[in-house]
Amino acid sequence: MTTRIDRLWPTPDDDLDDDALLEAYAFPAERLWLRMNFVSSIDGAATSDGRSGGLGDDADHRVFDLQRRAADAVLVGAGTARQEGYAAMRLGEEAVAWRVARGMPPHPVFVLVTRRLDLDPDSPIFTDAPVRPIIYTVAEAPPGRRTALAAVAHVVDAGESDLDPLRVRDDLATRGLLHVQAEGGPSLFGAFLAAGAVDELCLTLAPTVVAGDAGRIARTQRPAPTGMGLVGVLRADDELLLRYTRAAPRGA
Repeated sequence: MTTRIDRLWPTPDDDLDDDALLEAYAFPAERLWLRMNFVSSIDGAATSDGRSGGLGDDADHRVFDLQRRAADAVLVGAGTARQEGYAAMRLGEEAVAWRVARGMPPHPVFVLVTRRLDLDPDSPIFTDAPVRPIIYTVAEAPPGRRTALAAVAHVVDAGESDLDPLRVRDDLATRGLLHVQAEGGPSLFGAFLAAGAVDELCLTLAPTVVAGDAGRIARTQRPAPTGMGLVGVLRADDELLLRYTRAAPRGA
């Protein structure tokens, strides 16, 4: 049975079907747009037992999958890919049919970010990939790992010693990958936020208190205050699914 999701704001509606959810999370047409997707406990923890997947429920997973369906690319930090047990970016039959009917490729491109290229070329991420993944790294990355990963993915430099999120965005745009679904982790979110490279945040607020030493959804060495505006609120039982877009600079 599909978990019921209601819209509380801006236009209240009950028991949204998949089409209504896809419309609610639609990317802006013909425009580069990078969306970050996270789940957090109500006390701000980004993980439970070390994984963000421990916080989400069926409603969160349903929206998560639908957001991937409309994306040109899915962007993930290498550490998150390992920690969360990512496999190949391969969608289900229904999602593939939906994309093909709209003139999209059957699957989004899997995009990974890593300074050290600490990824296993024999991982299913690469060996089972329906589309050749892209890895963004830095010029100083280990050459041996670069050679091994270049056999299974496009390896692209986006900086010398530090990765530049704006270069990642620009390169994705040149490849026609305008609608980007980013799935963490906190260091990637923090870096992209500090660079002004995030357009939207979709935050699921899980009805639980974690305590402990779990980190927040964004992590940077220095604060990166960024104004956000609330554009949508969904509810599934005691869980809230919030959607924010980056606020325009004052005077804009």
